[in-house]
Amino acid sequence: MSLSGVATVRHTSRDEGLVTSFDQTRIFWESEGQGPTVVLCDGIACDGFIWKYLRPALLDAGFRVLHLHWRGHGRSGLPRDPHRVSIDDHARDIVAVLDHQGVDRAVLIAHSMGTQVALETWHGHPGRVSGLVLACGSFGLITRTFHGSDILAQLLPFATELADQHPSVLRALWSRGPVKLSIWFAKMLGEVDALRIDADDLAPYFEHVNLMDPQMFLRMLAAAGSHTAEGYLSVVDCPALVIAAERDTFTPMRYAKQMATSIPGCELLEVLEGSHTAPIEQPALINGRVLRFLRERVEGRDGAPRDLG
Repeated sequence: MSLSGVATVRHTSRDEGLVTSFDQTRIFWESEGQGPTVVLCDGIACDGFIWKYLRPALLDAGFRVLHLHWRGHGRSGLPRDPHRVSIDDHARDIVAVLDHQGVDRAVLIAHSMGTQVALETWHGHPGRVSGLVLACGSFGLITRTFHGSDILAQLLPFATELADQHPSVLRALWSRGPVKLSIWFAKMLGEVDALRIDADDLAPYFEHVNLMDPQMFLRMLAAAGSHTAEGYLSVVDCPALVIAAERDTFTPMRYAKQMATSIPGCELLEVLEGSHTAPIEQPALINGRVLRFLRERVEGRDGAPRDLG
């Protein structure tokens, strides 16, 4: 049995490749399973670690899972213009992958910054989005709400200027961060649920961060910090589920709840004691609620899957 309570089945039709996006950036995608399509949308500096438990649950439930690496992340290429890392740029990359795969409509399941990308994808291409699952994220302006203050927004310009002036020094320091020490600090500072999280589940995140271009990371953070979907939340017309974690310091719970209240008919799951990495801390709870949402709100209450793409 899977964590969602669905019997495990053998999955077929696994594939991967690269697609050329609107500005010639090469975007890596991977696809597995057969059935209605869901797209997994990562947070900044992530390449899929957060979906370790949800992904197999979706496959077990009969969905096709499509996942891409953001530009400058994982196996995707860097944009020719290093400043083409806006939320809208990432949304257009999603559409490029959907077009390449021949998918008309899909459910977007997002974590952290991926929430903004998913909302922007709906905003620019509403006909391509059949549902939204927004986990541990916010509608925008995230550098002004980190830890409930705007300190990150104040410090980011100085960090970016320093990175531009001394790129080689920053890369050398950035890539040498010990993974085990980073995990220890994350636990001690309360950034993750130290009692529930498995260090092996968190390690891939820090390993990927170490490989990223730090200037790319800072530019993406600035882009996410200046973007907001607040102005169009009230007209989102597809089924939506917001997952808010009680102890999320990156995107505090009150902003996720505000987002859920603003989207018509939106469902809200409050994860008690959960942190920003709630999907790998409390997977049984989250997997079960996501699958119920897909079954009841997107597929249809009779349980018969509809063609999402």
